[in-house]
Amino acid sequence: MDTIERGVTDDLRADAGLGRSRDDLEGGKTETSMESREADLNLNGDAQDTRPPPFKGLSWLDRLLVLWILLSMGLGIILGNLVPGTGEALQRGQFVGVSVPIAVGLLVMMYPILCKVRFETLHLLLKRKELWVQIGISFVLNWIIAPLFMTALAWAFLPDRRELRDGLIFVGVARCIAMVLIWTDLAGGDSDFCAVLVAFNSILQIVLFAPMAVFYVHVVSRDPAPVHNKDLYSDSATSVAVFLGIPLGAAIITRLVLRRLLGEHKYQHKFIRYIAPFSLLGLLYTIIVLFASQGLHVVEQITSVLRVCAPLLVYFLVIFPFTAWMMWRAGFGYKVSCTQSFTAASNNFELAIAVVVSVYGAGSQEALAATVGPLIEVPVLVGLVYVIRFVQKRWGWK
Repeated sequence: MDTIERGVTDDLRADAGLGRSRDDLEGGKTETSMESREADLNLNGDAQDTRPPPFKGLSWLDRLLVLWILLSMGLGIILGNLVPGTGEALQRGQFVGVSVPIAVGLLVMMYPILCKVRFETLHLLLKRKELWVQIGISFVLNWIIAPLFMTALAWAFLPDRRELRDGLIFVGVARCIAMVLIWTDLAGGDSDFCAVLVAFNSILQIVLFAPMAVFYVHVVSRDPAPVHNKDLYSDSATSVAVFLGIPLGAAIITRLVLRRLLGEHKYQHKFIRYIAPFSLLGLLYTIIVLFASQGLHVVEQITSVLRVCAPLLVYFLVIFPFTAWMMWRAGFGYKVSCTQSFTAASNNFELAIAVVVSVYGAGSQEALAATVGPLIEVPVLVGLVYVIRFVQKRWGWK
């Protein structure tokens, strides 16, 4: 969350990366051919390997992310169990069905992440037929296969725990628009193509999250509506509009204005480096508040936490190699295949947490299921970076 993509900081020009293919640096040329665009998007996968070791490629804050999450969980549990009235105090005030302390954390958590998303690359979709093919593959993987598989795992591992099961289903519907940029960068994937996918999925989240959640929770799983006869679709759509829509709109305006004023280099090295840690702080703050609100639940139901970890682990270890193998068999290059694999395997836990907290409450089992997610995702995906880089060398995957 604090790590900055290396690929978008290498070009020192003031107008670098403004939603176009890189210019020919020789002779100050500004025209780009179709060949240079293809090289830029790396859909055929040829490039010199100058990548650092994955773990060293992370910022020191991200390297210790699991430790920070564990410490935040522990602090939240201690506050919830030893400090009287903590849970009640943290639930004061309401904003879109969420307590004000939690709402603040969710918004702070989302904004810096979205400021990294290169929305200006979306116009490239109109130029490349090959890119549309990859977008179609990504849509099937992210919006059909992945949510369906997560729902199947939720039922396989949690047939008797409806609340935890529904929390996992929300996680499966929330497609990643944050750390996938970092995983792709560390693994040597196509960061430009990843930027297009992330921007594309960011827009789709606004439209598809609520109906997909209703479909898998109500239609497929036939689970009842939340307590107090809440409208799942209305509440989910409102939560997405607020906790994704507001920071998304602010991030788009920020990028359009500041990148034109500062240039790509200063935007990345000055502005993004300054606000990036706030995303991690927002996540840790939100985890502390959530676990303080349900500290007793965590202590009394350690088995439930472990049962949530199991399907998440299986999800990552199946979806990622399945996607990589499928792309390899189809004859696609390493870079685009790597990007598709990490995009399919990653989830937007931040959005899932925001929605389930708004719909079901901070002390709900659904919120517990969504909160456990980052604890599993980070170490597993760091490991998968090492795995796919090893496979690339072993197979000679270009």
